[in-house]
Amino acid sequence: MNKNENEKRIENNNENENERNEKNEKVSNNEKEKKNEKREKEEEGQTHEAARPVPSFELMNLPTELLRGVYGFGFERPSFVQQRAIVPMSQGLDIIAQSQSGTGKTGAFCIGALARVDCTIPKVQVLVLEPFRELANQSAKTLTEIGAPMGAVIQCSIGGMSVGKDISAYKKGVHGVVGTPGRVLDLIRRGYLSTDALRVLVLDEADEMLSSGFQEAMQDIMREIPTSCQVALFSATLPPETLELSQRFMRDPVRIVLNQDEVNLKGIKQYYVDVGDERYKMDTLVDLFKSVSVSQCIIFCNSRRKADILTQMMSEREFPVVCIHSELSTTERMHIMDEFTRGSFRVLIATDLIARGIDVQGVEFVVNYDLTSNFENYIHRIGRGGRFGRNGVAINFVTARDRSLLKQLSDHYSIAIEPLPRDFVYSEF
Repeated sequence: MNKNENEKRIENNNENENERNEKNEKVSNNEKEKKNEKREKEEEGQTHEAARPVPSFELMNLPTELLRGVYGFGFERPSFVQQRAIVPMSQGLDIIAQSQSGTGKTGAFCIGALARVDCTIPKVQVLVLEPFRELANQSAKTLTEIGAPMGAVIQCSIGGMSVGKDISAYKKGVHGVVGTPGRVLDLIRRGYLSTDALRVLVLDEADEMLSSGFQEAMQDIMREIPTSCQVALFSATLPPETLELSQRFMRDPVRIVLNQDEVNLKGIKQYYVDVGDERYKMDTLVDLFKSVSVSQCIIFCNSRRKADILTQMMSEREFPVVCIHSELSTTERMHIMDEFTRGSFRVLIATDLIARGIDVQGVEFVVNYDLTSNFENYIHRIGRGGRFGRNGVAINFVTARDRSLLKQLSDHYSIAIEPLPRDFVYSEF
């Protein structure tokens, strides 16, 4: 091989090397652009093209009758989660949606699900599963009211209520069902609730619905769901194990998921009172109520026994209180929630039974009489105040045993829970 041929081969090799470098650089730049775009979408709360925010209900291409129901319900402008979740739901896409408590999640999945209903077909097309009866009752009322102009018929199927009424409703024909897993599964097995025409399955409070407590019932229900059925998961908290489990039955879901440091309910002022010892909690609570004036308040206890005792002590001091927990019958619990919602009582003492999703517009004030060790439940508890963008206050009673727990809670959500000022005046907020 002569010198000219060697030089020519070297030149060709250099040219090929330059071409490879340019190609690799383009690939690298494309990958960087994709990563930057993904990060920007995550910062906006979206990881899917379909989750782009739509700023008004009119631009969502909703049916006219449904739009009438949306405005008739009182919605004016879609919230953060509604702007991102309604359209992909109406398009039949699977969706995982996380949003802070009180930001319109129920409205989002109700509107999105109703957009997929054909009211000329008297079959169950939407199934919403709730962990608690109170939540199911609330979601059923929302679906019924928004769907009324469409002619949508909604049935609430929960334990503790007449199964005969459920059976009668299904025989006549319904378009949507809201229920708890036990009752829904029973009705499916007995052949009264057919899932053949089901288009949308919604798991509200998805982390709770997919927890060990509902695991067996949920597995049995999922076996009855058509493979073509759209699945939507909604919750204020979505731990990694819930997201991992969802991969088993979801298809390329639209993800609207908050970062951990965003799940802290910024509109709610969070304080603590170091009572030192358990026996000083009651006197502290009385002193607190003397210094503030609020329309309605929820006080959370960690056990049914504690809730009953506190109710008795406050009633003896002539505070207008009512108590709710799981040992009460369904009828009693629904009556209590109706009375509290109407404002018949200013103070509701509760266990974590109503920590999730219950929407009472007048609640501005939440007291954690007992600090919970369940971090997800803490967010759900304080989220009962400051609904739909309004400000609220959460006050935590802390004993000497709770001090380390309070620090863990603050670190977990990157929040500052400050001591309650001695000159605290609620009207400041």
